Amino acid sequence: MIEILSPAELLRAKDTGALVAQILQTLKGRSTVGTNLLDIDRWARQMIADAGALSCYVDYAPSFGSGPFGHHICTSVNDAVLHGLPHDYTLADGDLLSLDLAVSLKGVVADSAISFVVGSASPQDEAMIDATERALRAGIAVAMPGARVGDLSHAIGEVLTAAGYPINGDFGGHGVGSTMHQDPHIANDGRAGRGYTLRPGLLLALEPWVMADTDELVTDADGWTLRSATGCRTAHSEHTIAITDDGAEVMTLP
Repeated sequence: MIEILSPAELLRAKDTGALVAQILQTLKGRSTVGTNLLDIDRWARQMIADAGALSCYVDYAPSFGSGPFGHHICTSVNDAVLHGLPHDYTLADGDLLSLDLAVSLKGVVADSAISFVVGSASPQDEAMIDATERALRAGIAVAMPGARVGDLSHAIGEVLTAAGYPINGDFGGHGVGSTMHQDPHIANDGRAGRGYTLRPGLLLALEPWVMADTDELVTDADGWTLRSATGCRTAHSEHTIAITDDGAEVMTLP
């Protein structure tokens, strides 16, 4: 399903996006050496409830997961890159943490992810996070009415490839709206001029993610967390954007 949102729904999407951005930045500030992932999940749950919003994750049970997710945020550490299931783990100095959050407020969903290093960061980790953020900006820059989904994928892939990272095509960006995951799928690499034509009212989540030296994923024993097959470090960045008459408007800016 591809939803085209009304002007009133896009206004509500701004509110949802602002909430998601606020929660992520608050959690980033609280995530220090000694923080437990379960505390991050608890804080996210409380902030979502305080805002009168709903988590998109608690009851989420897609075919690639193992039953309902059961938590309020994805917490992926080091070699974990996507769908990190919060568990009893205490963050250590140098851990690379990705937080991915999707909530629904007033019937409209926004989805965003950030990656950062807790404590001391290596140049390699900083470069990898920067590459995903630059790829995200490149995808946003070409998102406008009349562009094709392949244009976004191509722009994202060019940045990631130039930075030297392999690209996995199994998971990528997607449409959002009244639900969290919708068509169109937006791969992190692709051919320009192909795919669905963008039009005003479309709400999209773009999410470049990479693993340092592989494009192969393995699923953790928890049935959810996706890790790099080689144990290498990973990074993930994501924004929800709205296609407007003038181009793309980012809903989830801090």
